[in-house]
Amino acid sequence: MLILASASPRRRELLAQVGYKFEVRPAHILEDPLEGEDPIMYVTRLAREKAEAVFRDLTAASPKPGKNIVVLGADTTVTLDRTIVGKPQDAADAARILRMLSGRTHRVITGVALVTAEGTEVAAEATAVQFLTLSDEEIAAYIATGEPMDKAGAYGIQGHAARWIPRIEGCYFNVMGLPLALVCSLLEASSIQPPLG
Repeated sequence: MLILASASPRRRELLAQVGYKFEVRPAHILEDPLEGEDPIMYVTRLAREKAEAVFRDLTAASPKPGKNIVVLGADTTVTLDRTIVGKPQDAADAARILRMLSGRTHRVITGVALVTAEGTEVAAEATAVQFLTLSDEEIAAYIATGEPMDKAGAYGIQGHAARWIPRIEGCYFNVMGLPLALVCSLLEASSIQPPLG
């Protein structure tokens, strides 16, 4: 049984898109970075902590602890100049973040973790994303849509912000929050295949 330890609707859509059947069990953990924590270490730690928390909860209630349970955790952040840029706290914070990203190239990093009874596999994917220069009017109009508010970096590449992104280097799906090729490789290495066909 595959479990997605995330409440993200985008991760749910992406995992379903490649044919996997799964249940959603969001994890509830603190997501603050540790002092001096590297962005890759940050997202892989959170992905592991989410997956392990859900695995513990599920196996504690099971008579056969974890035998057929596979939990996938993920966490995504945006980095600029090696600084972690999280989700905006409010509209003013979203405007601040978008002004920082305007006219520059940033990185989106997703950590993924797969927890089974045999152990934990952790990996990360990074994608460079180039932004056009944004006017204050464009930023204000975008924030008014509500789209930036629950997203790392205050934007969604699959939404209105797509018109400001002329180029990426790396996995597109990683920018949405789930690097599909990497995730599928981890799942297949654990003998989990999507029921396609």
